[in-house]
Amino acid sequence: MQLPAKCLVHHVLFWLRDPGSAEDRAALIRGIETLRAIEVVRALHIGVPAATGARDVVDDTYSVSELALFEDAAAEAIYQDHPVHQAFIRDFGSLWSRVVVFDSVGD
Repeated sequence: MQLPAKCLVHHVLFWLRDPGSAEDRAALIRGIETLRAIEVVRALHIGVPAATGARDVVDDTYSVSELALFEDAAAEAIYQDHPVHQAFIRDFGSLWSRVVVFDSVGD
């Protein structure tokens, strides 16, 4: 898949409070799915750590990953303030103990 050169890539890693809970993981994934309804989201991938083998550069300690694509930083700002995103944080935020966000744009 070819991405637009100047798109904004928003990658979010979530660590569950109870990493052994399949129910919590499924609930978080359902919550992330709701973000597809936000009109500025161009693509959304939801994943869990891949079994690619242990290497020093791989951090597979997270529980769930969200990768969202936006046209630009302005669209990502709309996403941040969108009521669906705010409801996701409010309704599912109790499931995670840590969140790390990586935002990048093409150069």
